[in-house]
Amino acid sequence: MLRLSKLTDYAVVVLVRLSEEGGLQSSAGIAAAIGVPEPTVAKVLKILGAGGLVLSHRGARGGYRLGRPLSAIPIADVIAAVDGPIALTACVEHSVTSCEASGLCPVRGRWDAVNAAILDALSGISLAEMRGRSFMPDPMPHISTKPAPSSAAVTAE
Repeated sequence: MLRLSKLTDYAVVVLVRLSEEGGLQSSAGIAAAIGVPEPTVAKVLKILGAGGLVLSHRGARGGYRLGRPLSAIPIADVIAAVDGPIALTACVEHSVTSCEASGLCPVRGRWDAVNAAILDALSGISLAEMRGRSFMPDPMPHISTKPAPSSAAVTAE
């Protein structure tokens, strides 16, 4: 089963929250607004800062703000910042682990296409789309929802 980590899920929520208020926000304020413990929000903000997705400002009036607009942050960037490169299996290019059976594997190298398709899909959805209520991706874009022409409509000439 493919599943995002809780930290990645929290990271998306934190980033969307940062966009809603504008200006600088404290980790405590974000935590209170989204119902996640402040230490967890602080950890997520630190990770997002290291990934360049948020900017931090020190001082009495400091806080956090988005590093770029939500429309310029694809889901893939959030996942990579929190969990590392997107790699479905150990043999996928850019995986942080290696496969011991790669020399004998009958599907060696074939996971790259699957991984690339998932990466492309996640790179094509921005956090702005996640925030918007009208975003409903077509679950099966390869299947037409138009009715097929009826046989009565087809005439032989």
